[in-house]
Amino acid sequence: MDIIQEVLVKNNLITAFVFVGLTVYMAYLISDKFTQGRFHGSAIAIILALLFAYFVGVSTNGEKGVADIAILSGVGILGGSMLRDFAIVATAYGAKFSDLRSSGAAGVFSLFFGVILSFLLGAMVAIAFGYKDPVSISTIGAGTVTFVVGPVTGSAIGATSDVIALSIAAGLVKSILVMTITPIVAKKIGLDNPKSAMVFGGLMGTNSGVAAGLAAVDPKLVPYGAMTATFYTAVGCLIVPSLLFFLVGLFF
Repeated sequence: MDIIQEVLVKNNLITAFVFVGLTVYMAYLISDKFTQGRFHGSAIAIILALLFAYFVGVSTNGEKGVADIAILSGVGILGGSMLRDFAIVATAYGAKFSDLRSSGAAGVFSLFFGVILSFLLGAMVAIAFGYKDPVSISTIGAGTVTFVVGPVTGSAIGATSDVIALSIAAGLVKSILVMTITPIVAKKIGLDNPKSAMVFGGLMGTNSGVAAGLAAVDPKLVPYGAMTATFYTAVGCLIVPSLLFFLVGLFF
């Protein structure tokens, strides 16, 4: 066992990839077997990761979640800002502006309107819970845009780790709400064609939530909703830590 532990610690980044891979595999297995895909695997993976971090933090009195365990110290590198930002850039390169233009003016408008509306709602919740500084308000507001925009914004403007964690939690709650409520309201809002799916993806933005919600309505609509939702994170990372943070700073 000592030899195995030594090998795992020495190759901590590879160990982290295996750990994350197993977690994601479990999450998608749970999604497929227990929810028939309606509760997206990515959301379950995030919930599992937060649970792991919480219980390890309680047991070790640490500050880095599972990375406080020696054999999982590589998770701190794998989940660090460098690889996170690399993943965001890679995702952005996978989207084509010509695809966004094909959604028409309604799709483009919904994209910017959705980002700003989500940010404002999150900022209002942050203020209601007593946050008064622009950094915390903007970070939590960014989290309600998506759980990726939250930590990106928090890192850019100097938010504390607990506020960044709250922003991720806010984005996760939004993702879960979108994926569960979408099938319920789809008929009432006319979510039954490619164009409405594009507008919906632009308004909601959370890729996992939109994809899972549309899959429950009609799997053929998923690519159209995901098309605008893909740009949502990129737009959020662009305007939230710059323009919207500046506007919050004018009032607080």
